[in-house]
Amino acid sequence: MRKTKKQEMLRLLEEHYRDTTTALRYSTPFELLIAVILSAQCTDARVNIITARLFPDYNTARKMLELTQEQLSELIRDCGLYRSKARNILAACRILAEEYNGELPETLEELMRLPGVGRKTANVLLSQIFNKPAIAVDTHVFRVANRTGLAKGDTPREVEEGLMRAIPQSKWSDAHHWLIWHGRKVCKARMPACATCPLGGLCPSAQKK
Repeated sequence: MRKTKKQEMLRLLEEHYRDTTTALRYSTPFELLIAVILSAQCTDARVNIITARLFPDYNTARKMLELTQEQLSELIRDCGLYRSKARNILAACRILAEEYNGELPETLEELMRLPGVGRKTANVLLSQIFNKPAIAVDTHVFRVANRTGLAKGDTPREVEEGLMRAIPQSKWSDAHHWLIWHGRKVCKARMPACATCPLGGLCPSAQKK
């Protein structure tokens, strides 16, 4: 796909999704960490319900460590993979409490040392908390990037690298949200709304239909 076409797609995405941000509710870096860990295979709406009952009492690493794994599992049991998430959250909290005085580290490598934190989660935290340019590739970003041709790839890492080449670095973090919201609202997994998509005239997938 020509660079000019990708630039026009990005201009249209920015026009439609300017100022969008994460749908997860949080008030501290630690809360966002927990919310993003919980969001794996779980909707943001469901995560917000869970964190609304969790964060009033357990909103720091040390407070979270007051819970046993069984107690935390019970608090988040309406979230997918809740047992493994509880185990990872408590293991990450131990590292934060013992090595970082309860604060989040500020590098990709250090964040990815935390149990339950992969590259996507680390990039979300770098972007949202530390204002560092990063593109987190979740299922929506992966799907939209491949369908539109903005970045083709068989793995999230390949798509991330393709998007980093296609998007100016100053807009990486914003574009991450544009792609997520476009995937949620228009370019859905099962029934993409190609007929009303603002990218319809440019997107190769829409043109095939």
